[in-house]
Amino acid sequence: MRDNNRRAWKRWRVLALAAAVSLPLCGAAVAGTRSNAPAPGFPASLATAASANPSASFDVIVRGLPGDRSAAIAALVRQGSGNPKRQFSSIDGVSATLSGADLLRLARNPHVSSIVPDAPVSSAGIEESGLWRAATESDQVPSLLAGATPPAIAVVDSGIDTSKTGDFGARIVASVNLNSGSPGAIGDDQGHGTMVAGIAAGASDAHPGVTPTAPIVSIRTADANGASHMSDVIAAVDWILQNKAAYNIRVANFSMVTNAQSSFLTDPLDAAVEKLWFNGVVVVAAVGNYGQPGGVKILSSPGNEPFVISVGALDTNGTAAPSDDFAAPWSAYGHTGDGFAKPEISAPGRWIVAPVPMGSTLATGAPDRVVEPGYMWMSGTSLAASVVSGSAAAVLAAHPDWTPDQVKGALMVSASALPAISGWAGGVGEVDAARALGRQSAPNPNAGLDSFVSNGAFNSSAWQLAVQSPTGWSATDWSATGWSAAGWSATDWSATDWSATDWSATGWSATDWSATDWGATDWSATGGP
Repeated sequence: MRDNNRRAWKRWRVLALAAAVSLPLCGAAVAGTRSNAPAPGFPASLATAASANPSASFDVIVRGLPGDRSAAIAALVRQGSGNPKRQFSSIDGVSATLSGADLLRLARNPHVSSIVPDAPVSSAGIEESGLWRAATESDQVPSLLAGATPPAIAVVDSGIDTSKTGDFGARIVASVNLNSGSPGAIGDDQGHGTMVAGIAAGASDAHPGVTPTAPIVSIRTADANGASHMSDVIAAVDWILQNKAAYNIRVANFSMVTNAQSSFLTDPLDAAVEKLWFNGVVVVAAVGNYGQPGGVKILSSPGNEPFVISVGALDTNGTAAPSDDFAAPWSAYGHTGDGFAKPEISAPGRWIVAPVPMGSTLATGAPDRVVEPGYMWMSGTSLAASVVSGSAAAVLAAHPDWTPDQVKGALMVSASALPAISGWAGGVGEVDAARALGRQSAPNPNAGLDSFVSNGAFNSSAWQLAVQSPTGWSATDWSATGWSAAGWSATDWSATDWSATDWSATGWSATDWSATDWGATDWSATGGP
């Protein structure tokens, strides 16, 4: 394995947040109105659209306060002309169709914390072939895990082609379709999910995945064009929570991004994947293919969620050495609207060959990329994320008692340095699967956030109060002593990484979360008069 005596981490910075404090917790929902203002998670652009089109129909996701059961929220929706469609178990909320007038009414109910569109969710994108295995030392994983049993990886995507026995054999232990637009479809009409699964856990001789013995769970949320709805993806989270013990699901891959922009404090998909994390499932999310020089705001879930592992894409530059790898120009990086640096880690994502159904949208739409029957090359953060998902499964095979925080820490602390990249474009570095699974201990990169987790839920009110307080969230919360056992030096995690200026009121200005971030097109109505 390569020398680990390199600086893998420089900073994990959270900017100050000047945001409204959530309402206090309460019990079962009852009829009522919020006397002062709409729900904090009710975007102004959605309110404007609802006011302008009171008779139009809007597909939304309505969340209650913690403790308000989904059934009670559904009852609130029915008080008008609303039609609740799905009740969720991973979050306290429902998907529903509501008129603009009912939206405005419901937004003022004291038991509603947020109403957001049931936004489209699309594949994170797919645009050397085998160099990624050497660059990430994934080629060493099978021998290092000889005799160890990996956990199952849930692939939330467009489905998986179960006929590709050379790649998956009988390891697809469960397959379910939750796509609301084509509930009767089987297999993988797009091809995206099959490629993702193949990179994470494929077993072909020519194009193996990272952990080729891991069981796979296929959860289809996307159609032939890679389109899901947020409610479909939240339903997938519900399914994983209900079935994770039966199939030993410990890793969930989300190679997708929502088309809407949000804060993790109010986004229902972020809340759902948090629930997975708190219940022992490592969540890996593609950060997205909308990068720009100098970085962008990371405003799309689930890649903007601070607990999970968000992944950027690298180009191997034609060599197996990470030292000359560079970030793909379209791979998104920057800070979330809440101030968290993303991605945390990166992996090769350009010109990756993986299995694909020959009749799928991808294969028929880009026949020049088919390298041999049943395999094609594509690029994107989707594929980079699946490299990290396979690596996470390898770490859990070696350390089945580790928590998601420990897995995240092991992957980050063992990442290879990327000297060809300046700034945060590659996160802490390039994933090294072999080095990560070989660690005997792991730091917790979420330690500062974990202090706000109680009873399996993140206390957003307490966190907002802490980041607004000049003394409530200090450099000592992220001190070097917390990383000493893992070999982090004081210079790697110094107090200067958390300077007072990072937490000042000027660190979070009104322009950081302006009305222009919430375009009317993000909250369009599904119908009208």
